[in-house]
Amino acid sequence: MTEKTNVLIVGSGPTGLTLAVELARRGIGHRVVERAPEPSLGSKGKGLQPRTQEIFDDLGVIDRVLASATVYPPLRVRVGRVPVYQGRMHKPATATDAVPYPMVVMHPQWRTERVLRERLAELGGKVEYGAELTGFEQDEGGVTATLRTGGTVRADYLVAADGGRSFVRKALGVGFAGETREEERMALADVRVEGLDRHHIHVWVRPGRGMVALYPMAGTDTFQLLAPLRPGVTPDLTLSGFQRIFAERSMLRGVRVTEVLWSSLYRVNIRLADRYRDGRVFLAGDAVHVHSPAGGQGLNTGVQDAYNLGWKLARVLGGAPRSLLDTYEEERRPIAARVLGLSTDLLDKKTFKRDEETYQLQVGYRGAALARSGGDRVPDGPLRLADGSRARMFDLLRGPHFTLLSPDPAPRVPDGPRVRAYVPADPYGGVRHTLIRPDGYVGISTDSSDELAAYLAMV
Repeated sequence: MTEKTNVLIVGSGPTGLTLAVELARRGIGHRVVERAPEPSLGSKGKGLQPRTQEIFDDLGVIDRVLASATVYPPLRVRVGRVPVYQGRMHKPATATDAVPYPMVVMHPQWRTERVLRERLAELGGKVEYGAELTGFEQDEGGVTATLRTGGTVRADYLVAADGGRSFVRKALGVGFAGETREEERMALADVRVEGLDRHHIHVWVRPGRGMVALYPMAGTDTFQLLAPLRPGVTPDLTLSGFQRIFAERSMLRGVRVTEVLWSSLYRVNIRLADRYRDGRVFLAGDAVHVHSPAGGQGLNTGVQDAYNLGWKLARVLGGAPRSLLDTYEEERRPIAARVLGLSTDLLDKKTFKRDEETYQLQVGYRGAALARSGGDRVPDGPLRLADGSRARMFDLLRGPHFTLLSPDPAPRVPDGPRVRAYVPADPYGGVRHTLIRPDGYVGISTDSSDELAAYLAMV
C-alpha cells in the first residue's frame, strides 16, 4: 500500500526538522524519515548565529534554546601550564531594538534537534526512525519513494536533508564540486573531564605533538574535545585513545578525560552542489553545501535553507504559481557560495576571531526575482501604529503569514489569513506599501498599489 503526503523530508537534522516545523505550522502534510534508529547524541555543530536565533524566535523555540545556551566563554591558549593567549572569539555585544540576539550562543546540536522535535510534536508531527530511503522516482505529478521498512510513499515533493553524503543527491547525479582536505582531519568527541574549570574554552599546543581543545558544552557537564590529526594517522577513538591524546598535548597532571559519550573522525570538506533542485526533488543543508567548521556556518546555513524553502512549498501547495519554487535555488545558492568562501578563509587564516560577517544578519536577497526594491532582513524594533498603539516588529512578523505595512485601511490584498496588514503612524521606510515575506525579508517596497497586487499574485 502506498501512503500519500505533500512533502517527504529525508533526514532529521536541524535542516530537516526546521523544514518540518515550517510545514506543520502551515498545516501542510509531511513525513520525516530518518535512516538512523534513534536521535543523534553528538554535539557536532554547537554555535547558533544571531540570525538563526531570530528564526527560532519565529518558530516558537527561542526561549527553550536560550534556557540552556550560553555565549562562548573566553578562550585560553597554553603550552602546558604556560598561558600564551587569552581572549574571546566573539566581541561582546548587548541587545538593541534592531538586533535582539546579538551574540552567537553555544547550544549542542543534539539539544537543538531535541528542541525542534518537541516543537514538531506540538504541531502534530514526528520523526520516523529506522526508515531509510532506498529509492525514488519522480514524474510530472509527484515523487514515489521506497523505504527500507518496505513502505512506499507518494509525495508531491521530496526534500533531501540527508547530509554531506546525501543518497538523494547522488541518485540524481547532481555534481558536488569542491575539495576534501585529507591532510586536515580531527578527532572529535563529547567527553567528561575531571579537574578542569568550565569558565574557559581550553586550548593546549605542544610543539611537535599538536593541539587539543576542550569546549565546555552549554547546559551540560560535558566538554567537546577537538584534536587535529597528522596526515596518515589513524586515530584511536576509544576512551584510552582520547586520554592519550589529551595527556600528550596538554602535558597536564591532575586533569583527566574520564568518559567518552560520542566520537567521530572529521575531515574538512568544502563543497557546493551544482544545483538545488531536480524537478520535484529539492536539496537542502549539508546535502548541497558542506563547510569547514571555522565560523560555525554549516548548521546555520542549513536552517536558513529550510526557512526559505518551507514557506514557498506551502504557498505552491496552496495554489501559488509553481515558478515560486525556482526562487529557492536563485536565492540560497549564492548565499552558500559566499558563506563557503568565508568559512574557508577563516580556516586558512587559522584565526579564532569572529565578527558580524559570520552572524548571518547581513544575508539578503537583493537582485533576486522576489526582491523588488527589497530583499533585506527586517530588523526588530518598536513600531507606532496609526491607532496610537505600539508594537514590536518581530511580534508582528511572528507566524507563517506575509506582513503588510500600508496606510490604506483596505489595501488590495487576497482574502484569508495569508497577509496581515497594519497601518503604521508614519510610512515605514518612507514608502507607502512595504510587504514583508514570511521569512522576514522585504519582498517589495512601493508607492504603487498595482505593483503590490502584481507581487502578491506571484507568491
